[in-house]
Amino acid sequence: MAVVALAYGDADLSAFELDFVEVGERRRLPLGQGWNRRFETADPVREFRWAKDGQGFAGLYFSATVGDHVGYESWLERDRLILLDRDPAVVGIASQPFWLHWHDGQRQRRHAPDYFVRLADGRGRVVDVRAGDRIDQAAAEAFEATERACRAVDWEFARVGEPDPVLMANVRWLSRYRRRRCMRPDVAEQLLDVFAEPALLRSGAARLGDPLLVLPVLFHLLWNGDLVADLAGELLSSDALVRTGRGSR
Repeated sequence: MAVVALAYGDADLSAFELDFVEVGERRRLPLGQGWNRRFETADPVREFRWAKDGQGFAGLYFSATVGDHVGYESWLERDRLILLDRDPAVVGIASQPFWLHWHDGQRQRRHAPDYFVRLADGRGRVVDVRAGDRIDQAAAEAFEATERACRAVDWEFARVGEPDPVLMANVRWLSRYRRRRCMRPDVAEQLLDVFAEPALLRSGAARLGDPLLVLPVLFHLLWNGDLVADLAGELLSSDALVRTGRGSR
């Protein structure tokens, strides 16, 4: 292994292996050879599991970023997927993108991260979702090994837990309006003009006419950041203060 590691220039590049699906074919390569695949478009390496205790809930979420469905295995994973979908720095998302294999000094180990994310600047990010109070020793060791592998190939690594409940409630609501069918460019342009100076959500929307036509566009603009409000401070309401976001033009 030392000779192989020398060839790659970093011991971790050969100490870890990536097991993934590429064009319908299962492949397993040293990290140093496999890291540059487009894992943001990879098929999941395992089926999504339904927890017997009822605490997990697997499903598919339609990502506006990807334009396709992305899987999740729990409500927490779904919430984190929604937040990734809204993040302007994220341009690609795949769930269960690969198995990471390594030897911990006593036995062979493997771990399938929850998400692989491609960022707008081209970098990769591996995301594991686990509430802090549900991280046992095996999970902690897996996350530590995954972070080490990510450092070796200049990927980011993030272990994320439960998001702020107010923020998450607001973003869940806005996610209902994430699809492009909620966008009407003529109404959007007028809303950006109305909220160029901060105004209350409902009264500002009312200036343009029928709320049934205007509000879906307003919520879509809040989803994509062209309009902004304090989503972490309080639940969205008619009295929420709304203004244009940076670069909304």
